[in-house]
Parts: sequence; C-alpha cells; structure tokens
Amino acid sequence: MIKVIRISKIEELLPLFTEQDYRPDLKRNRGMYIYRGMSDASFNMNTSLSRNCKDLQKTLEPAILENFAKYAVASDPLVAGSVWRQIIVGQHYGLPTRLLDWTHSPLVGLHFATNEENLENMDKHDCVVWRMDMAEMLSILPGAYREEVNKMQSTIFSIDMLKNLTNNSLTQYDIDMGNNAMVIIEPPSMNERIVNQYSFFAVVPMGIDNVEDFLDKKTDKTVKYVIDKDLRWRIRDMLDQMNISERIVYPGLSGLSKWIARHYYVK
Repeated sequence: MIKVIRISKIEELLPLFTEQDYRPDLKRNRGMYIYRGMSDASFNMNTSLSRNCKDLQKTLEPAILENFAKYAVASDPLVAGSVWRQIIVGQHYGLPTRLLDWTHSPLVGLHFATNEENLENMDKHDCVVWRMDMAEMLSILPGAYREEVNKMQSTIFSIDMLKNLTNNSLTQYDIDMGNNAMVIIEPPSMNERIVNQYSFFAVVPMGIDNVEDFLDKKTDKTVKYVIDKDLRWRIRDMLDQMNISERIVYPGLSGLSKWIARHYYVK
C-alpha cells in the first residue's frame, strides 16, 4: 500500500533526508530507498515509451531499439550487443523507453520536484517525491533474480546481470516479471550526469500498465511525499544553497545556462 505524506512546513522535510536504517553487521547507517521527483503531484508515473507509443508500445519497442542500435553504434559500439545498454543509453538521450528515472539521493529527487519548464507554474500546483524501497522490490522478484543478486553480494542489478538472466531478451524479461515485479537497475557511469544524479532506473515490464497500482498492491514501504505548492520556491532556494541545481545535475553549458536563467528569473 502506498503511504501518502503531505509536507506543508519546511521542517517536515527532515525525515526525507535521514531515513537510513542502522546495519549492526556494518555498524553503519545505510539507506535502501530511491526517489523520484515530479513537478506536479497529479502526474502519473508513465514511461516515455508508454506516453509516446500508447497502446502500441509492445509492438513498436523492438523497432525503436533496433533503429537506435543501428544508428548509435558509431557513437557507442557497445549498444549493438546489449538490448539493456540500448535502453539505458537511449533513455539518457531522450529515446522513448520502458525505463523510469530514480535517484538514490532525496536532494536530487527534490530538485526535480521543485523545477518547472515554465517557472510561472511553480506556485500553482503541489509537487511530489516518490520513495521506493529497493530491498522490498528485490524480495518480490522471481527466485533466479534474487539468487543472481545475492551471488554478486549486491542489492542492485547491472546491465550484465540482466543480460545473463534474460539471454539479452526483453520478451524473456516480460515473461519472468509478469505483472508481479520489476527490476531496479544501476546504470554504468557513462558520463557525469549519471554520476551526479546518482541515477537508478526501474525497468517496467509490459505486464504492468499502471505503476502506481502495482506499487499500491505489491509494496508496503512505498511513500508519496506531496509537497505543498507554497513551499516550492522556499525549497528551491534551499537546494540552490546546498549546491543542488541544474549546474550539478546537468553538467555542461546547458545545465549552467538553465541554472543562471532560473537564478535571475523575476517573479
């Protein structure tokens, strides 16, 4: 079941920053949560593939990836041999994919929640940060997937692990997951953006047509933090002082320009 927490005071953000469990075996605190910030609390968690291709996403996905691999191989020769690399590299460059972006950093999640293409809308609607528990997601996976991740002494999947488990087939992945589970994958550190965003991806199987319904039925630790619209500018300014901005999450001149434009935006 999804737990909804409304945040209407700046002090109520503190649990979001400190929700780490103590590990007696390590004598350290470790967080197993990942976060997804969305600028409008009314938005649904749809993949770019479902938004782009709608009811034909299952039919069109192979053609999208085949064409991407065919033309992208000059820039990244490794995409030819792995459908998993194709969807991760493609996601990074705006290709419609079945991936949903998440981050291990609640601050990065807040950054995406408190940003708008049109800054006029900042105080017109609430925003949201979703929290998902990676250990819980691992616990509902098929046995072979749990065994693989345990064998690697990890709690997260890599491209190579999924390639081996599925024989490099998204169709096999869909069969394995059905509508009962989905894998969280950590992408390789291909560039600064992935590193700075502390990126993770949820690989949504075709059997799950509504991610929020799936999380509500299959999980107990998923949280939806709904942040009051009147707090958005206050949080935005706080994040800037913490050095969490477009300049960091989108390294390069594009991110720098977006940050400067927002910094000098006149309300």
